[in-house]
Amino acid sequence: MRTQLLVLTIVISAFAGPAQAKTTADEIRDAATAFLEAFAQAQTDKGYQVAFEAGNIDPRIALAPCSEALSVEFTGDPWKSEHPSVQVACSGERPWRMFVTTTVSVSGPALVASRPFGRGERITGDMLETRSVVVNASRRGIITDAELVQGMIARRPVNAGSVLTPDLLEAPDAVTRGDHVIITARSGSFSVRTRGKALANASIGEQVLVENLGSSRTVKASVIRPGHVEVPM
Repeated sequence: MRTQLLVLTIVISAFAGPAQAKTTADEIRDAATAFLEAFAQAQTDKGYQVAFEAGNIDPRIALAPCSEALSVEFTGDPWKSEHPSVQVACSGERPWRMFVTTTVSVSGPALVASRPFGRGERITGDMLETRSVVVNASRRGIITDAELVQGMIARRPVNAGSVLTPDLLEAPDAVTRGDHVIITARSGSFSVRTRGKALANASIGEQVLVENLGSSRTVKASVIRPGHVEVPM
């Protein structure tokens, strides 16, 4: 009788073992942490420093076992948030997915104002300096190349030490009201040029009304460079 009970117990255990196997909270957190470590290393190779931590996961959680390696990906942009979530997922026979909160701090070089400057002031090299900042603390982005901003105009006052973001700057007017400009009418490789007068201010890429000085007609043209506009033929 005891032998029969022992055999029955072994048989039950053999079937119950796989059924009770679960993906634990520790396994999910380990997968998220390994993913963050790989992200951090990739950014270190590019000159950034990354500090990170996966959020807490309820230790009571138990999901179906996964026959494949768990996949992990960001569901938020780690360059625009210090708390991007990651999705941990199983695509095995019993697929599932869950979201894990994280804390990610990406530090690296960025342009900051070396002194205060006012609205409408043209940016020059001596107004800029590079410092290490928490890049993803600003959802508006950062600027790292000083050549890209020199000559641009401040949209509003900027304090010394402020991180420069694209929304703080705008391109200067390439044409101003009353300027004489060259109008190019283009169709494929064929073009005709004439002289005109700008009727408003506009920067490169913007459209502006210009008066054709030859015909006195007013046309809408795109500013392609200072003093030059273009219209389709």
